[in-house]
Amino acid sequence: MTDSSRRSFLAAAAAVPFTAPLAAPLVADPHGALRKLKILVLGGTGFLGPHFVRAAQANGHEVTLFNRGKTNPGLFKDLEQLRGDREKGDLESLKGRTFDAVIDTTAYVPAHVEATAKLFADKAAHYQLISTISVYASFGERPDTITEATPIGEVKDEDVAKVSTIRQSMPFYGPMKARCEAAAEAAMPGRVSNLRPGLIVGPLDNSDRFTWWPVRCDRGGEVLAPGDRDGHVQFVDARDLAAFMLKCVEEQIVGVYNVNGFQGRVSMAEVLGACKCATSSAVELVWASEEFLAEQKVQPFMQMPLWLPREGRSYVDCAAAIGKGLRFRPVADTVRDTLQWAKQERGDQPFARTGLSAKREAELVRKVKELAAK
Repeated sequence: MTDSSRRSFLAAAAAVPFTAPLAAPLVADPHGALRKLKILVLGGTGFLGPHFVRAAQANGHEVTLFNRGKTNPGLFKDLEQLRGDREKGDLESLKGRTFDAVIDTTAYVPAHVEATAKLFADKAAHYQLISTISVYASFGERPDTITEATPIGEVKDEDVAKVSTIRQSMPFYGPMKARCEAAAEAAMPGRVSNLRPGLIVGPLDNSDRFTWWPVRCDRGGEVLAPGDRDGHVQFVDARDLAAFMLKCVEEQIVGVYNVNGFQGRVSMAEVLGACKCATSSAVELVWASEEFLAEQKVQPFMQMPLWLPREGRSYVDCAAAIGKGLRFRPVADTVRDTLQWAKQERGDQPFARTGLSAKREAELVRKVKELAAK
């Protein structure tokens, strides 16, 4: 986006009026008791959504879901569920409805966000969008510390105009998410919380980008471990993210926040140690250097989940969100709960997208040990 178009965009955002009454704060009645809120969740039945819905229910709020009814359709039968499809422009079931807050867990296409946020511009007090740290142009490229002020990636207006489906947005994932943030803020200025998580992990996570490690260690034997033992890793438990999402709604916390782990730095060795300690299987961690992994063409992050080479190991600073109440459970708890869920839900299902085959891993472990013996 050019400077001139950015100025025009911000000017347009400032011109959007808001007429909904805001006589009382969302969170409390005059006696300080938590007020029951009406919360609309766009999505709500996938991975992060159910954790948020359950957190909101636990606090006594009224939750309504809006989705296509295709992902886990039997979930939350006790809740009002509105049907529609943003990719088809079908928002009919939302028209005329009023909510205290709208939670957008499926924001990938700016036009979808714009249409939904505009629909609630005078019918909701808060709009929350789940974005990503991938909005930052330098993430994964340099070992910089990233704050909310770090420059974001850009995408051409003509490319944005061509995107109408989630699949079409994927080649521009980070910058497109940034445009989604901007679309929400333009429609509801000053009433949006744009939350930027990194890797979201924990029970219900079917991406296997974290689950690989607890499950692999539980299988026992010689486990190939990547890179520097003290190299930091970051992720956020979906339940901790959901708790902060709800806090932002209840306390009307707005603005942009990085929501990634942790309080202090956590190393790859500490995470794998937690995985080893979560199982009764005999586990030997066999550490392979970055140089060895590069030579053997082992891909970071997908074949070696969580791991990024040191030259691109950005550190995402989450001090702002922590200052607003973001909290993290112990990594050991996330490991334990993820393993328990995986045993119950995944069983012996192979990892199709992450990790290494048993044969390939054994071959690499053998080579590492041969090099160490020379």
